[in-house]
Amino acid sequence: MSRLLLLPAVLVLLAGCDTASTVADASVRAADAGPARQVDGRNLKPDAEGLAWARSRTSVAATVDALLGVLAGAPPSVVAVVDHAANAARVGLTLPPTQVVVFGAPALGTPLMQRNQTAGIDLPQKILVYENAAGQRFAAYNTTDYLADRHGLDGVATLPQIAGALETFTEAVTIGQVRREASAVALGAGLVTVPSAVSVAQTVANLEAAIASNPALSVAFVLDHAANAASAGLTLRPTTVVAFGNPRLGTPLMQAEPTVGIDLPQKMLAWEDADGHVFLTYNDPFYVAARHGLTGQDERLQTLADALAGLAAAATSAP
Repeated sequence: MSRLLLLPAVLVLLAGCDTASTVADASVRAADAGPARQVDGRNLKPDAEGLAWARSRTSVAATVDALLGVLAGAPPSVVAVVDHAANAARVGLTLPPTQVVVFGAPALGTPLMQRNQTAGIDLPQKILVYENAAGQRFAAYNTTDYLADRHGLDGVATLPQIAGALETFTEAVTIGQVRREASAVALGAGLVTVPSAVSVAQTVANLEAAIASNPALSVAFVLDHAANAASAGLTLRPTTVVAFGNPRLGTPLMQAEPTVGIDLPQKMLAWEDADGHVFLTYNDPFYVAARHGLTGQDERLQTLADALAGLAAAATSAP
């Protein structure tokens, strides 16, 4: 299983470009600094709370390839590349090119979970690369301000290094000016946590079995944060995240607001607290919708919420 969580500060890649490209890039950056333009009532520029983003000049596939190249020369390890558009096509749906790259380094991510284990629901780090309705392409990631607000991580020593690395990686594969949407989320915002009657390992096994029993679902990755922490010489109580999805439910959300892809596939985090109690935490779909300005999807969101609640019940029940 891959080892990860986040990333140290690294190299800056400098790509040569001609004068015309430089002028065009400057024009794009100026436009990005202005108010959001809309198509069919949707903002073209990313505007989700706590999201950092930059414009890419190349295709989604080329941007992802470039990002993987940057990560290959740095300490972070890549956990997964999830191609949301390909997943949509497999169930007969269409989605503009949309991929999310999941990666990290335990030496930087573990201290966040040592402060608050629920941070594991937002780790490893990820960068979403997508094309919008107007054919514009962006790379986006969750800011460390967002992580700190949501999980109470102010003052964790590795946060500045994480922030610098994410910006460096993103600027290396885009036009090169990262913009940040403000974050004012409350502590624990959008987190649904239920107690488990079994161990972390059994909770995860139960969850995987429940997912496997539903042909509409598939597992994207399973990551043992505690094992990864140990690989970096750090300690962490049992903490494992399972990422999984159902493209029939997730794709329409991204069709409506493509930045939702940063919060997909769905994840559930099994963790043990200092008193030995075990919990399962996941994202409330209605919170995700509100974060990304998604409207008119209440019926689908309720279906998703009910499905997640059912999986959580199956995962946390004793035999």
